[in-house]
Amino acid sequence: MRWVMRSKIHKATVTEANVDYIGSITIDADLIEKAGLWPGEKVLVVSNTSGARLETYVIEGERGSGEICMNGAAAHLIKAGEEVIIIGFELTDKPVEPKAILVDKQNRFVRYLS
Repeated sequence: MRWVMRSKIHKATVTEANVDYIGSITIDADLIEKAGLWPGEKVLVVSNTSGARLETYVIEGERGSGEICMNGAAAHLIKAGEEVIIIGFELTDKPVEPKAILVDKQNRFVRYLS
């Protein structure tokens, strides 16, 4: 069994960092769907801006909002305006065809990455 990348949102911009919210990352429902993530799924969030890396879980945000919000303790490590990669993994003994998407600075879908 191996952990393999199953989903990725590449070059997203954090729109909000809210330390008072109970932990997680809120992601626009359109992006969750396009990347093949699930609400409640554990994800790795990597900041291209600061180099911070953390694990948290997905909360579904408003569809079409472009929302990427770091919540709770994660908001201390990754701030609004930072560029991030959000990665979901799967434990499997078979190869997985990942769904990776590229977004623009407003977190709108640009294209699938191969």
